[in-house]
Amino acid sequence: MSLDVGSPAPAFTLESSAGPVSLADFAGRKLVLYFYPKDDTSGCTSEALQFTALAEEFRKAGATVIGVSKDSLASHAKFVAKHSLDVQLASDPEGATIEAFGAWVEKNMYGRKYMGIERSTFLIGPDGRIAGVWRKVKVAGHAEAVLKAVQAL
Repeated sequence: MSLDVGSPAPAFTLESSAGPVSLADFAGRKLVLYFYPKDDTSGCTSEALQFTALAEEFRKAGATVIGVSKDSLASHAKFVAKHSLDVQLASDPEGATIEAFGAWVEKNMYGRKYMGIERSTFLIGPDGRIAGVWRKVKVAGHAEAVLKAVQAL
């Protein structure tokens, strides 16, 4: 399933450090949902730190930022504590939400093919529709680009 700007965001309910979180919780508000492969790896740490650095700006723009991976809540808690992260992290161990957003893809590393999470971000508008899509994200400057889109929404 391909999600494009204007598509309704897939409904989801995930466990997070703040308790259960679902799309319905953000009706009338902006939500940045970013998918990342693994807690405490270099690219994922850099991305989380960049979103953390801009957390206050996202709040001022009326948006909540939630990172999603297959990692457990315990893993998320260690990741947050180790790096003083100021983003909410949600756990999707079965990958249903990851798949619904099209972030579960075939990857290729050193000629080996495997399934994994594609670093991707979705901006969901107050109407519950996709307002921005970033796939195959390169971490450098990504959080700033997403913030600009949130502020323009």
